[in-house]
Amino acid sequence: MTVLTAAEELLGRTADVVLLDVRWALGRTDGQDRYRAGHLPGAVYVDLPTELAAGASPAAGRHPLPSVQGLQAAARRWGVSTGSRVVVYDAANGLVAARAWWLLRWGGLTDVTILDGGLRAWTAAGGELETGDVAPVAGDVVLTGGGMPVLTADEAADLPVAGGVLLDARAGERYRGEVEPVDPRAGHVPGAVSAPTTENLDPDGTFATAAVLTDRFVALGVRPGTTVGVYCGSGVTAAHQVAALAEAGIEAALWPGSWSQWSADPARPVATGP
Repeated sequence: MTVLTAAEELLGRTADVVLLDVRWALGRTDGQDRYRAGHLPGAVYVDLPTELAAGASPAAGRHPLPSVQGLQAAARRWGVSTGSRVVVYDAANGLVAARAWWLLRWGGLTDVTILDGGLRAWTAAGGELETGDVAPVAGDVVLTGGGMPVLTADEAADLPVAGGVLLDARAGERYRGEVEPVDPRAGHVPGAVSAPTTENLDPDGTFATAAVLTDRFVALGVRPGTTVGVYCGSGVTAAHQVAALAEAGIEAALWPGSWSQWSADPARPVATGP
């Protein structure tokens, strides 16, 4: 699976791809304003809460998966057609754009990659920005779903018991239960392993090499043949972890409900500490 596109590779070729700008951050609502202030030429703004997720609920989490039909309608609005090459990016080193990458893969697209290093890498490579909105010609893509593996809460809970590895992609302090800025309870799923997503990155915000990522995941208990699942707060940055695992040649399933779903259910046990 090809996961990444380097900024240097994309220079001079933006007209040949569908570029999706996923400018979102927890607690902020100015993503589209920041997009309008400067984005890759021809890039289309994607709204994560309304286009990359269904409505939030305690039972399903803060960012449940959209329906295949809803995702298809959004992809067509973005200008995605059958045979399109899609590159997604953000201003957060891919931690948010990976959600669009994962969803489109899940929907059935194969030619979709993450701009490695995002907006910062683009400008560092000499790429220009344009301002304002982009209104693409509607696409005709057909999505089928099922293109990426998914876990339910029960399946995620069973993984460590059955010899698999369940990776918690949140910051270490949230995993340990020292802080919880948004979800009902602090801590982690019993048996889960702390694997902060930010540790997939080099200091410049690009992904570490496949060899470095492989060593990282081996140290976290992932071996050949291991069944791997990933969760985060609400299934956004966990997609980045799935992408990093894919770079290392490891298939992993995403748990969309993640901690926001688990912590909202008082019947679910919570572990704290390292």
